[in-house]
Amino acid sequence: MTDGVGVWLYAVTTAGNLAEELGGITGVAGEPVRAVLSDGLAAVIGTVPLEVFGEQPLRRNLEDLDWLEATARAHDAVVSAVVRRGPAVPLRLATVFLDEDRVREMLDDRRADFDAALTLVSGRTEWGVKAYGDRAALVSAVADAASRDAGGGKGSGAAYLARRRAQLAAQETVERDAALRADEIHARLVRHAAAGRRQAVTDPALSGRREWMVLNGTYLVDDERADDFAAMVDELGKEFAGIRLELTGPWPPYSFAGVERMPT
Repeated sequence: MTDGVGVWLYAVTTAGNLAEELGGITGVAGEPVRAVLSDGLAAVIGTVPLEVFGEQPLRRNLEDLDWLEATARAHDAVVSAVVRRGPAVPLRLATVFLDEDRVREMLDDRRADFDAALTLVSGRTEWGVKAYGDRAALVSAVADAASRDAGGGKGSGAAYLARRRAQLAAQETVERDAALRADEIHARLVRHAAAGRRQAVTDPALSGRREWMVLNGTYLVDDERADDFAAMVDELGKEFAGIRLELTGPWPPYSFAGVERMPT
């Protein structure tokens, strides 16, 4: 590499998945992407200017939300194109090396990790499930269940008192009740997936949504079972009153790559 440029890493796949040229695919700097090969593994990379993508300018640029969104979209477009060709390990945004030799060294040093990750994601795709709580609906659902358990149906006066007590109790425990429902939903979804992870719930300031998120899950699902997984999400959404589920995807398997961000 010449001075002033570095190597942006998009994904790692097998050399066989890149039998066709990567022509026409451009990356975060508008650069044509290419592959670096090492004993059966292939790293998909692009040359980027360090004045924009070097450590210090990159740190500043990542604080610019418009720049970050555009860069993330360009990065994901390359990753998605690679994933369509076959199993691939997507790398997190802003994985930059100084030259191709260091990329090859990384492939050699982390070969076992990449092999394991490629095996895990083969024939599978990542799906996201977010659960949003409606406080009023959740309080009502919990109160109704508690009132029935307390025998609230015996006489109008007794029924009113039982329901009122249940409503007050449900208002005090709504956070816990939502968490318990989120735990149950996640556990059942994991049983219908090859793997599942709970991510941090999204800050409303970043998402632009005021809804109360109680679950932000990602699930690695066999491609042949994707319809069954979607049906399970729909079923759970109907089962848990006061909770709305949102299915997103399919996505490249970022959450299950199994390889953390690499040093430059």
